[in-house]
Amino acid sequence: LNIALLLFFTENSEGKYISPFHDIPIYANEAEIATKDPLNPLKQDIKKGNLRYVANVFPHKGYIWNYGAIPQTWEDPNHKDSDTGCCGDNDPIDICDIGNKVCSRGEIIKVKVLGTLALIDEGETDWKVIVINTEDPEAAGFNDIDDVRRLKPGYLEATVDWFKRYKIPDGKPENQFAFNGEFKDRDFAIKTIKSTNEFWKALISKRTDAGELNCMNTSVSESPFCCSAGDAQAVVESVSMSYLQTHLRPKGRINSDRRH
Repeated sequence: LNIALLLFFTENSEGKYISPFHDIPIYANEAEIATKDPLNPLKQDIKKGNLRYVANVFPHKGYIWNYGAIPQTWEDPNHKDSDTGCCGDNDPIDICDIGNKVCSRGEIIKVKVLGTLALIDEGETDWKVIVINTEDPEAAGFNDIDDVRRLKPGYLEATVDWFKRYKIPDGKPENQFAFNGEFKDRDFAIKTIKSTNEFWKALISKRTDAGELNCMNTSVSESPFCCSAGDAQAVVESVSMSYLQTHLRPKGRINSDRRH
């Protein structure tokens, strides 16, 4: 996408707007999540005023998995992880879905947790949880990280290589890893998910400083940031009007020879 302000808001089954960060349950019964915007829409990532894209890192082309995030988790930037020695990156925890289906932008899926990789990204802890879509026809054969090694040989090594080098095209050095780039198993990954869920609970209940993060939600009733469906609708309408005024309204006199 080449439009900086193109936003994707999330609706629930009733057609009401919700936050994918705060309102989607972590447990079932990638664009980036805009954690600083009301209702946390998906939008084009921007860094230092420029649109940010994922570069091709030979031999890979773009992402090599479905890349997303686990709702209701938060890597606390004020907490030093005892395993990595670094603080969190201030985002929901990331996932790499190794299933065969290429998911649509913003699609919500149920996954099986298989393991995790501890990336140290510019000095911050940035967990990458390896998962597989539960609806994948091969999902039954995957239960832990060793199954990925057995059934998809070379995939984990490619994942480490991708995360190590994906910022090099932007002139940055290779990323580093905790545990020397060793993948941790399912139990370790679930422990990490649970701890980041606890950090999120502190965030959404205002027991910790949110900083620039926006905690507006429609479903966490005990949260001081909880709002009504009408308030959420008003946010979307306000953003939509702002977008129209900024991008689609001709400025000044219209020249018949110019395309708008």
